[in-house]
Amino acid sequence: MHIALATEPGDPQHPNEDYASVALPASGQGGALVLLDGVTPPEEGYGCVHGVPWFTARLGGAMLELSVSHRDMTLAEALAAAISRTADGHRESCDLSHVRTPQATVIAARWSGVTVEHLVLSDSVLLLERADGSVEPVLDTRLDELPPAVRELRAAVRALPRGSAERAAAGREYGRAVEALRNAEGGFFTAAADPSVAARAVTGSTPRAEVRSLTALSDGASRWVEVFREGSWADCAALVAGQGPQALIDRVRAAEAADPAGAAFPRGKARDDAAVIFVAP
Repeated sequence: MHIALATEPGDPQHPNEDYASVALPASGQGGALVLLDGVTPPEEGYGCVHGVPWFTARLGGAMLELSVSHRDMTLAEALAAAISRTADGHRESCDLSHVRTPQATVIAARWSGVTVEHLVLSDSVLLLERADGSVEPVLDTRLDELPPAVRELRAAVRALPRGSAERAAAGREYGRAVEALRNAEGGFFTAAADPSVAARAVTGSTPRAEVRSLTALSDGASRWVEVFREGSWADCAALVAGQGPQALIDRVRAAEAADPAGAAFPRGKARDDAAVIFVAP
């Protein structure tokens, strides 16, 4: 078994909101990985005294423990229980009903000698490398499939001059439109305080013999493919397998540095937290 992971904040002056971990049971049979991408909150209040790094550490830790020690639970059931456990940890001190209460995207995978299970919620990516060398991206595409009116608002923002008051106003309108779709029917879903969201995750299983490796990417790492178009998903998996997770993050940082204002490659953040996990089980 080969395991490697790397994570790096987008801004060294701010805490990393991503979470990445792998666990192997003491029995030596199988294992699990969990990767979370914390959703950066707005500058105004969002109802929580703890913050996103606290939330991702708690939720990620709970998800990992449940995935490994409760193999009778599905990954969706483990996520629901982890969300409930984390919510109980700050329910009395924080407003968990706030639309931007701390939340995160989720990737989880669990393998045994027989099966590889997976779960993906929101816009992080899990790459399954098959035994024949082909690579299958497991994606939750709902954030990319927003209603046409919302996509038009995004296009209007990008068409306006950077730094202008008009672009700032249009950006706020677009942001409000996206927020109205967060954890709502017809929109997209992230892990926050409602355990029922776990049932919205993309899940599945693959025979163990058909899987050569797993690569989990937060969207700060997957932008090498999705934003900068530097290679395919197969190229991305090969890069991580051959040179390690940090090599992918370094490539992303180079692409970000070459387009610091996001003029050539529009994106929400010039630099983003990035996390990568590679496992050849």
